[in-house]
Parts: sequence; C-alpha cells; structure tokens
Amino acid sequence: MSTPELVTVTIDGRRAEVAKGTGLVETALQAGVEIPVFCYEPRLGPPIGACRMCLVEIEGMPKLQAGCTLTAQDGMAVRTAATSEKAAEGQNATLEFILVNHPLDCPVCDKGGECPLQDLTFRYGPGNTRMIFPKRTFEKPIPISPTIALDRERCILCYRCTRFSESVAGDGQLVARNRGAQSAIATFEDEPYRAPFSGNVIELCPVGALTSTQYRFEARPWEIQNVPTVCAMCPVGCNVSATTREGKVKRIVSRNHPEVDEGWLCDKGRFAHSHLRAEDRITEPLLRVRRRGFSPIGWDQALDEAERLLRGAGSRIVTALSGSETVEGAYGLARLLRGGLGAHSAVLPEEAGHALDAYRLPLSAIRDAELVVVVGDDPVSERAPIVDLWIRAAQRGGAELVTAGPSGTLLAAPGSAAQVCRDLAAPGSEVGRRLRESARAILIWSGQGGQGGAHLAALARALGFDGKEGCGAFHLPATPNGRGVAAAWAAASDEEAENPEPISLLIVSGDEAASDPNVRALAERAEAVLAITMFHALAVGWADLVLPATSYLERDGTTMNLEGRLQRLRRAVMPPAPDELAWLSQLAERFGIALPPYPALVFEELSPVAFGGLAFGEVGERAALPPRAEAAPLPPLESAPPPPTSDGHYLQLLRYRPLFSGAAVERVPELQFQRPPREVELSADDAERRRISSGDEVSVRSNGTSTALRARLDRRLAPGVVRIAEEHAGDLHALVEVVKA
Repeated sequence: MSTPELVTVTIDGRRAEVAKGTGLVETALQAGVEIPVFCYEPRLGPPIGACRMCLVEIEGMPKLQAGCTLTAQDGMAVRTAATSEKAAEGQNATLEFILVNHPLDCPVCDKGGECPLQDLTFRYGPGNTRMIFPKRTFEKPIPISPTIALDRERCILCYRCTRFSESVAGDGQLVARNRGAQSAIATFEDEPYRAPFSGNVIELCPVGALTSTQYRFEARPWEIQNVPTVCAMCPVGCNVSATTREGKVKRIVSRNHPEVDEGWLCDKGRFAHSHLRAEDRITEPLLRVRRRGFSPIGWDQALDEAERLLRGAGSRIVTALSGSETVEGAYGLARLLRGGLGAHSAVLPEEAGHALDAYRLPLSAIRDAELVVVVGDDPVSERAPIVDLWIRAAQRGGAELVTAGPSGTLLAAPGSAAQVCRDLAAPGSEVGRRLRESARAILIWSGQGGQGGAHLAALARALGFDGKEGCGAFHLPATPNGRGVAAAWAAASDEEAENPEPISLLIVSGDEAASDPNVRALAERAEAVLAITMFHALAVGWADLVLPATSYLERDGTTMNLEGRLQRLRRAVMPPAPDELAWLSQLAERFGIALPPYPALVFEELSPVAFGGLAFGEVGERAALPPRAEAAPLPPLESAPPPPTSDGHYLQLLRYRPLFSGAAVERVPELQFQRPPREVELSADDAERRRISSGDEVSVRSNGTSTALRARLDRRLAPGVVRIAEEHAGDLHALVEVVKA
C-alpha cells in the first residue's frame, strides 16, 4: 500500500499535517479546532452541505464555504467563527434561520438535554430573536411507524434520515417530498417505515424531530443512567448502551465499535428490550402438580426438587443449550453436570468452531473488500443484519457481491452449501479464480449445517487465503453466543457422549432451546424435564420443573460474537429472580462442587482453559479482536445427503428463521408490524405454471398436513423451491404441494 501524500493546513493559526483529501472537519479536529455541524455525518457518505452550520472563511475565496464539503489541500488557510467575524456572522445567521419556525419545545422534547441544536445555539447562536410572528405548526406527532414518531415542525431538513435510508440501509422508504419551504420528511406513499434498521434515524436526527414511541416522554437525560453493554439478539454482538430509569430499561442506543457495528443497530436490538416486562414473565419457580397444572414454589423447594431430579437421573441427562447463555453461565451448568455428575450429553448450538480462526478479520474488513461471496440458504439480513450493512458498504465502494443459494446470483438448491464450497474450490470455477487472484476477498457462510465453518475454512485454504491479510471468512451462526457456550461446555470436560436411551432428565437452558421443535421432540422421550426459561408459554404443558431465566440485559459476564471476539455483558437492571449463577452455585454445593456465584471468579477459573488466561478485567468496553491463529488440520468433512429435488409437481421447501421472530419479539407490541406476513415465496416460473399471482391465497400441503398462506412471487428464487418463515411453516417438511385456493 502506497504512503499517502501529506499536506499542511492552517486553521485559526494552528498547523495540521494530514493526508491529502482528508475532510476539513476531521483536519480541524486534529488541529484542536471544532467546526460545528448538523447535516455532516461521515458514516452517511459524501457530505452535502445542507445545513450551512459549518461555514468557514478560506483565504483566497471571496465567499464563505461549507467546511464539511472541503478537503485538505497543501497551504490551505482556514478561519472559523472563532477567529473570523465574517464566519461568525454567517453561523449566527444560519442558526437564526433554523430557529425561525423551530418550536420552543425544549422543556417537553425528548431530545432536550442531549440535543446538538440546543448545544450549538448556546455556543454560537444570537442569544435573542427578532421574530415576533407566529411560528408554523403541523399535525403532531406523525406516526412514521409503530416505533417512530415525527414532529415535523422541529425538523431542520439536514437530510440525515433520508440519506441513511437511501445510502446506508438501501431501503429507500424515507424521502423528502415537495421543494423549498414546503419540503418535508415522509415515508414513500405514506406507508409505515418497515425496514430492519429504521430506528437508526432516531439517533441520527440532530433535533427532536424523530423520536422513539417507546421512549417518548419516559425520561430526561438527568434522570437516567446509561450502562455500556452488548446486544445479544443476534451473533454480531453490537455494542450498545442500555438507558435505565428507576430500575427499568427505557431504551437501547448504539455505542459505536468501528470494527463491529460502526454505530448502527437493527430494530430488534433497539426495540425488543420491553420483553423484560412481558405479562407472562416467570418470576418464581414453578412445579408441575398433577391435575392442577403448575404451582409456584419457593427457591428452597425448587432446589430440593432439582437435586432430586439430578440424583435420580445420574448420568442419563441431556442438556439442550440455547447459545444465548453467558460464557460463565454455560460453564457453571457444565461444571455441575459434566464435572460433578458425569452427564456429558448435550445439544449444543450451531457454531463455527476454531476452523476459521486462521482467516479471522474484523467485520469492518468487509467494507474494504473487492469481492464478497456469500454461501448458504438464509439471507444475511435475517441471520446477522449488521453484516448486511457491511456488505452494502462494500458494494458502494465498488465491490462485487456473489451470492450462492436458492435466491442468489449463483442458484443452488437448499442444503447444498457444502457442495457449493467444493465447486468454488475446483480449478474450473470462474468465481474461484477471481477469489484466488483477489487481495481483498471475503467468504461468508449464511446457512444451516453443523460443519459450515469447517467447509468454509477448507474453501479458504484451497483458494490460498493463508497469508493474505486482506482475505478472510465469516460463519454466521444462528445463536448469539453459540461459540462462547461451546467453549465453556468443552472447558468443563473433554469427554464426549451420545444421548442416553432412555433419557432420564432433559435440561432445557434458555428460551431458544425451549422453543426449538427438535428439543420438544427430545422432551417427549424424556422421563422428566427441567426448563430454564423466561416465559410461561414456553414451558407450560411439557416441563416438570421450571426455573426463571434472565435476559442479557439482566446479566453480568462475557459473550463471544461471530468474529470470535470476547465482549463484556454488563447488568443494566436487576432481574426479578436470582440469576442462573446464583442458584447454580447453591445447587452445585449440594453435590460437593465449588462453583463461585460471581461471573468474574467463574471466568478466572475457565479462562486458562478456554481463553489463554485472559483476565476478566481486560475484556473492556471496546473489546479487541484476537490475532489470527495458525491454520490447523481440518477434521474429516461429512458429505451431506443430497437434498430432495422437485419433480415439477412437488416443490422443495426452504424454511428460514426471520430476524423479527422469537420469544422476545413476540412480546413487544411495537415490533409486530415487522414480523413476517403469512406468505409463501415462489419463483415466477413455478407460479405461472400453477396459475398463481402474487397476493393469491394458496394451500401448501405435505405429509398429510396443510396450511393456508398468501403467495408472493420472488423473481430471484430458484425454480422448484418455495420459502416459508419458520413460524408459518408448521409441520410442513421436505417436498410440498402448492395449490391455488
């Protein structure tokens, strides 16, 4: 990489040496000078100079210039409002113009106290007003969506929100309509803003025009605490701050980690926090009582019952883990079961293992790629939404995107991702050739299959990624902390075991496992079931003992994201019941096992085995990515059985898990409009052959069962395949018949 040309710029008499082409706002910051801005936000792409708050005087230019649109040039002399009377007059006039119709809402505005317009008005504004006429008013608030409200009279037309919608998220749903003084922010065709990243416009808005319906009128900045933690709603592990007041989580805001999330956050991570206050939240242990259903019991009785179940089961125990547990919580459970009782059988969440550690890169490396290849059945946006934003950023930078799957640029049958990897590694593959020649290529596995990480690692090795610092590979697991849970489980013991038959006791850890149909099938074979879950609906009817679980916002500990980056979870609020480590410690004591009830001490015990002796305190607020590991021999890769193929009449069913699904989302009223509609997606060819049009009611049948859905045509979907969201697919499997109702 060539060394950038350095130039010298003078700002308010201070000299700064920066790379040629650096933005003037960043150059000024390096010189210790602030150029105030409203519309400027480097993450949104090229500046547009809309607000004119950044006016500066440039030596040799007769008029004031918008500083955000300028770049550093050698010998440039700049004077800001701090030293230029002309620039100060321009900024003063800009603020006066912005405030002409801006309402005096500060005492009741949710942005009050953390508002850039307030701050800059105090520092740069005129201090009084010459305007005595009535200000313009509009209907308020305007519901942009169930999660976002718009107070149009507060808007200063900085276009941050529309630029995000158009350039970053790519949904194009938020627009500026009309012109001049009649310009207004609106949704396209006044439809609800239904997009996975819509909530980011709330944080981007520099005034109180766009606000959260959940947080509106809930708290003021001087009444809240912001707890730095990590989102555990998907495997990305976005850095967030949980805003709390009076022991309740009121909102979630982003906390920019430039390598992980760049300050963006999906709506599931932003708005799903209200599941903590769900009506069916379990707050005390429940015991199944014959003929009377469940009965609440005290914790002493619950631990007595748990001890009885464990002693009676011996080693004939199977543990189903969700992949949402903390590393410490999973290790505590493993120490009790594997180390104390010899119960090694487990259903572990899907994770990549260590195969991809040799090709590890930060997620931000995707943005700099020149070729991105995605392999798998599931859309990236449904598994790891922020990864989708990184891919979009790469495309804006000129990168080529190749998707190999049922709706990709390289069409492949569902379940054939492993074969696709082998095909890409073959000498005759054109895409494989370009991957070999590229210095900045990224591979992404976004599909199901227990050896996805190993298949992707084998492909990366075959393509010569070893030693190429700009080339890397990512596996997108289905659970937030699958890798950390697997590492914690392995740290307790290295013994392997098959599921016992019969199963004496099934332990179900977490909501994801409790809602998994495969785990429910195991429960039917078990003599007893102990469920650890947050909600009544997930345990009623099949568990014998239910212990309350906690949310990630109520836990302290660590979690590992899809990069293999260990990050700190910090408890934002106290849970309504003791956390898992607290009662696990007491239960372990009954079996003579010393298990500390504190995450820091548990981590200290497992870290030498799983994390190279890393200290708990070194997992900081901006967690670092471990260096690449040496490429290790890969285990033998299994050949997956060929997927069933369509015979023209029957179609192959592809089930997928939408982002806006799961127990937490189901309990958040504001997110119900984001959940997938009852639809079946068909290719245009298959729909035409069956005389089905988009929007028609159809019946989807297989195995003697049927479900009524609405048809939607997807011209990118491979012929012979239909796609249905997991929650609407019911008992449908393999090959299905689609008939117009």
